[in-house]
Parts: sequence; structure tokens; C-alpha cells
Amino acid sequence: MGSITDDEVIRKRLLIDGDGAGDDRRINVLMKSFTKWCHSSFSPEEGFSQYQRMVTSLAQCEFSMGKTLLVYDMNLKEMENYEAIYADIEKSITSAHEKIAECKKEIQRAKRIRKNRQEYDALARVIKQHPDRHETLKQLEALDKELQQLSHIKENVEDKLELRKKQFHVLLTTIQELQQTLENDEKTDSDDTQESPMENGD
Repeated sequence: MGSITDDEVIRKRLLIDGDGAGDDRRINVLMKSFTKWCHSSFSPEEGFSQYQRMVTSLAQCEFSMGKTLLVYDMNLKEMENYEAIYADIEKSITSAHEKIAECKKEIQRAKRIRKNRQEYDALARVIKQHPDRHETLKQLEALDKELQQLSHIKENVEDKLELRKKQFHVLLTTIQELQQTLENDEKTDSDDTQESPMENGD
């Protein structure tokens, strides 16, 4: 009866630790069972039953070890993936800074265009005060065309600047979300690490 009770205790412990926790304890129990099996006088039926239980326990240990290795490999791949993402983010940030600098230059150019346009408008008003001449009309037409071109350039610059602002905002939002995800992953890994010693201690 005592032997059967011990076997039941071992079986229950193996079932409880079936998710991978308590592997060291499972191996210790397996070694004790093997030692007991070698030095005890069992009937053929009892010996074979004990042997089957040890084989089952060994298979569980091997399965748990294989699962642990798979998790380890998966974590390595995740780390490589995160490193690649970080590299892409750094490149994107560098590119965004370059685009911002380019947009600032375009803004300065647009300001100069606006100033020139104001000067052209003032000049046109002065010209209009003079007697109407054929050459003066041609000059005014040329100035008007140039003003239209400058206005079109200014609109293009403003549209491009607005697009760059939206792209940079999306980039910053993506970076913040990724950082939050990484912090959550690190917190989860830390919690799992703290829980493992407590489970082994049980």
C-alpha cells in the first residue's frame, strides 16, 4: 500500500508540473523512482507498470526541454526582429530630420518669394502711375506671369511642408507605440522571471 501511495503522489506531481514548471523536481523524482525500481523486488506486472511510469515521466521531461528550447529560439528571433526594427527606426528618424531641414530651407525660400512678390506689387503700382506705354504693358505682363509662377511654387512648397509634417507625426506615433510594446514585453519577461523561482520553490 505504501508503494502505491508514493506512486500516486509522484503521478499527481507530474500532472501538476506538466506545463514545464518544476522540471528539476520532476527529474529528481524520476531518479528516485529509478533507484527504487532497481533495488526493489516487484512482481513482473508491478515492475512493468513502474517502468511505464518512468518512461512517461522521461518523455514529459524531454517534451518540456524541447518546448523550452523552442521558446528560447523564438525569443532570439524576436530580439533580432526588434534590433532590425530599431535600425529601421533610426534610419527613419535620420531621414525625417533631413526632410525637416529641407522643408525649413523651402520655407525660407517661400518667404523670399513672398517678399519679392510684395516688391513686385509695389513696383507694379508705381509703374501704373506712369503714362501708358506699350513697353510698360509688356513688362507688366511678364511680371504678372512671374508672380503666378512664384505663387504656384509657394503653394507647392506649402503642400510639401504639410505632407512632411503629417509623415513625421505618423513616424513619432509609431515609435511611441513600439516603445510601449517593448516596455510591456520587458515587464512581462521580468514578471515571468520573478514567478519562475517561486514556482520552483514550491
